[in-house]
Amino acid sequence: MKGRTIILDHLGDREAAALMVDGKLDDLLIDSDAPRPGTVYRAIADRPVKGQGGMFLKTPDGSAFLRQIKGLAPGQPILVQVTGFAEPGKAIPVTAKILFKSRYAIVTPEAPGLNISRSIKDEALRDRLLEVAHDSAGDSGFGLILRSSCAAADDDDIAEDITAMLDLAARVMEDGGTGMEVLSEGDGPHVLAWRDWTAPAEVVTEPGGFEDHGVMDEVEAARGPQVGLGGGASIYVEPTRALVAVDVNTGSDASLAAGVKANMACARLLPRALRVRGLGGQITLDLAPMPKKDRRAFESALRAAFRGDDVETALVGWTPLGHFELQRKRMRAALSEVL
Repeated sequence: MKGRTIILDHLGDREAAALMVDGKLDDLLIDSDAPRPGTVYRAIADRPVKGQGGMFLKTPDGSAFLRQIKGLAPGQPILVQVTGFAEPGKAIPVTAKILFKSRYAIVTPEAPGLNISRSIKDEALRDRLLEVAHDSAGDSGFGLILRSSCAAADDDDIAEDITAMLDLAARVMEDGGTGMEVLSEGDGPHVLAWRDWTAPAEVVTEPGGFEDHGVMDEVEAARGPQVGLGGGASIYVEPTRALVAVDVNTGSDASLAAGVKANMACARLLPRALRVRGLGGQITLDLAPMPKKDRRAFESALRAAFRGDDVETALVGWTPLGHFELQRKRMRAALSEVL
């Protein structure tokens, strides 16, 4: 099966969306019981955390944690937005810098101005998009960003999207309540797939699509730690309480050349391995032995691989023991937590 296919279905009673690329599971979104990223609360300041510059907040879904709380006093209501999934037993991560994101537009209430994705370079197209934005936004004081997906979109669809996001932003930001409340739910897997998987693809919505398109087999494989790299090499991706450990194994070939080859293959496949497992946090790579002169090429390959990934990932660098560390935002529930 060649090309890109988006399948909207369910895993058990959970809404789910899968992106298959050339017959391989490239991304997987599964709903969970945790608050969805993007959810906006009217929260109540609870108690500050000394030494961390943050404060615990009360929300309808439990305790949340907000950093940078200058001027915030206990008992005060504040609008916050969920930024990711909390680790088990920890508070919901939130921010006071709220934004409203859709397929074509991002509304930034606290950052006025109009911006267009830098990936859209055609000046005539940029001028046309500016005209659409000005006509749709009118005299709104909110900021607006037009996403790269606007390049291949119909003007009417873009205008409709801008209007819907501005209306939602106005309803939420002009809220005058004082008690805890969910003001806007974050997007579920099906809407997220429409919003973020914008490259041309076949879309399958019929029930049973996961079985028919091989998603279930891929999900079952992703529940295990091993990812084949070819030629007998593999990586093992294993989450622990403290971090995600990634071990590169060259198989029966213990040469330095095999180590370099396996490490480069790991760099290319790691983003997909983490996406489909829903893994984030601190990630430590135990690489196969390779000459130090090849480290820069490995870093370049890793950086290139994560450039196309939607989840914010920082390449931290090498440890004294020769491991490589990354820090990845927890933007989705781990596969092991929802299945």
